[in-house]
Amino acid sequence: MSDLRLQQVHKHYGAVHAVRGVDLAIPEGEFAVLVGPSGCGKSTLLRMIAGLEEIDDGHVAIGGSVVNELRPRDRNIAMVFQNYALYPYLTVAENIAFPLRARKVAAAERERRVVVAADMLGIGEFMERYPRQLSGGQRQRVAIGRAIVRDAGLFLFDEPLSNLDAQLRDEMRIELKRLHQEIGKTMIYVTHDQIEAMTLADRIVLLRDGAIEQEGTPLDLFERPATRFVAGFLGSPQMNFVPATTVVDGGRLAVRFADGTTLSFPPERGAVSEMDVIFGARPEHITRARPGESRRPGQETLAATIDLVQPTGTRVYTQFRLAGEEVTAELQAHDVEHPGTRIELLVDMNRAILIDPESDHVL
Repeated sequence: MSDLRLQQVHKHYGAVHAVRGVDLAIPEGEFAVLVGPSGCGKSTLLRMIAGLEEIDDGHVAIGGSVVNELRPRDRNIAMVFQNYALYPYLTVAENIAFPLRARKVAAAERERRVVVAADMLGIGEFMERYPRQLSGGQRQRVAIGRAIVRDAGLFLFDEPLSNLDAQLRDEMRIELKRLHQEIGKTMIYVTHDQIEAMTLADRIVLLRDGAIEQEGTPLDLFERPATRFVAGFLGSPQMNFVPATTVVDGGRLAVRFADGTTLSFPPERGAVSEMDVIFGARPEHITRARPGESRRPGQETLAATIDLVQPTGTRVYTQFRLAGEEVTAELQAHDVEHPGTRIELLVDMNRAILIDPESDHVL
């Protein structure tokens, strides 16, 4: 296995500074996901690790050795691309075996590794088929199998599920998670999909404008975002943001909105001087109040008129206005069925955050 260490890595494309001094350490055996919006530098960073892009400044070390000057084939890596890159004139078995044949691995060992990889990925029955006879999900399994047989120290995935439909993406996420558990190798995975990042990663590295905005476990970033960008990027639907002012209400920290609505934090929430802030609350932390139901500590009531109803089957997303801002609440399936319904909501202030509007940092 191999660990990965990046030290002050930079990449320029003319006047564009695509990667800006990235420092990153991925321990061996970890599944790390590089995630962020289009143009944030995640694929460029992955290609620099692979040796497909030159590094303008800084160092990339794999397994403790700096590899800046090594060719991709000499870095002990295996890479899976978005477009599969299978040879159409080779069978599944021949495609999987290709990197072993190129390295002149003995035929018996080659066959053994191909069978192991195919069985692991559930494509053993397709060994004599050609890529044109496979579905998109099966082709991607073949591409992953071709990487597995390499027995590399570091596996790199460049948005490998982007071409698949929603159901196949769900299936392949499960397969990739299981694959990592079985082979235990270091994996670096690039995606723009925050759901993929949350479900796959041991560690998420969230990039913005060529730099790391925040890194940590999925729950670290989801529950303790460092900035508004992180809070808004992770979570679907995204976190609600409403301008407010901090005040003291009954000896407790509270936020007051432009329409006069006030929501208080639990007593244990530390004091913040009176200031303009951005109040953040996730849709799943705004629920319907039920008559006679006891409230948990930290829950505040909020009256709302529902403007929009979006059923999903198990849940319903509803929109309402708070101080003129559109807010989304995630309710139970039959809590609201029609726009115009007036209801009482509960806001979990234990999970709410405050953001400094000038720095965008969470207070």
